[in-house]
Amino acid sequence: MTLSPLVDSRPARRSGGRGLGVVLAGLVLAMLAGGAWLGWHNGWLRTILPTITGDPAAAPTASPSATTAAIVAQSNLIATNAALTDATVRLTALQQQLAELNQQATAASGQATRAEALLVAFAARRAIERGQPLGYLEPALRMRFGDSQPAAVDQVIAAALKPVTIGGLTEEFTALEPRLTGGPANEGQWDWLSREIGSMFVIRHDDTPSPAPESRIARARAALAGERVDLAIAEVSRMPGKDAATDWLAHARDWVATQHALDQLESAALSIPTVAPAPVTQTPAKPVAAR
Repeated sequence: MTLSPLVDSRPARRSGGRGLGVVLAGLVLAMLAGGAWLGWHNGWLRTILPTITGDPAAAPTASPSATTAAIVAQSNLIATNAALTDATVRLTALQQQLAELNQQATAASGQATRAEALLVAFAARRAIERGQPLGYLEPALRMRFGDSQPAAVDQVIAAALKPVTIGGLTEEFTALEPRLTGGPANEGQWDWLSREIGSMFVIRHDDTPSPAPESRIARARAALAGERVDLAIAEVSRMPGKDAATDWLAHARDWVATQHALDQLESAALSIPTVAPAPVTQTPAKPVAAR
C-alpha cells in the first residue's frame, strides 16, 4: 500500500483570503476618494467642513441672491424711514396751522362780540336822539350790558318811554324866554323894584359873562344849539324866572343823564377784550433713525 504525501491546504487558503481583503479595501478607498471628489466638486464639503472643523474662515459666502435680498431690504427700510420723516413734518405743519386757525377764530369771535355791542349802543343812541321807541334794542341792551351796566341800561330804557330831544328842549326854551326874564309869579312890588335896581348896577370883571337875563338867555340858546344842555341848565337856573322853567329843567336833566348812560354803554362796548393771535413757533420734526 503506497501512501501519498499529504498536502496542507491551509496556507493557500490563508493567502487567498488576504488578497480578497486587499481588493475589498482598495475598492472602499476608491469609493471614498470618488465620493470626496464629487463632494468637493459640488460644494458639499465647503458647506459641511466649517460646521465640522469650526473654522470661520472656511464659512460659506452668501449667494448672490441672498446679497440682493439684503440690499433690497435695506433700501426699503431707508425709504420707509424717509416716508415717516416726511409724514411727521407734514403732521407738525398741520398741527401748527390748526393752532393758528384756533387763535384767529378766538380773536375774530372777540372782535365780533365788540362790534355787535357797539352796534347795539349806537343804534340805541340814534333811537333816543330821534325820540323813537327802542323795540328789539331793549332786550339786546339787557343781554349785552345788563350785567356790567345795569343803571345805564335802565336809564336808556326809561328815556325811550318818555323821549326828550334837543329839538323839543329848544322849542320849550323858546316859549319860556319871556317868562325867564321876569320875576316869580308871587313877586311883590318891593322885590321887583330891588331886582330892577340890582340889575342896573353890576360890578364884574371884563372876562366874566354878563349876569343880565338877556345875556343868559343868549348863552343858553347857544348852548342848546351846540347840544351843551348842561350849560343851558346852569344859565336857566340863575335867571329871575327860573320857577317857570321847572319842567324844562327836569326834561333837560333827564336828557343829560340819558346821554351819560349812552356814553357809558359805548365805553363798555369798546372795553370788551379781544384776543390777538399769538405767533406760533415752528418746531422742526426730528428725523426717524434707521434701525
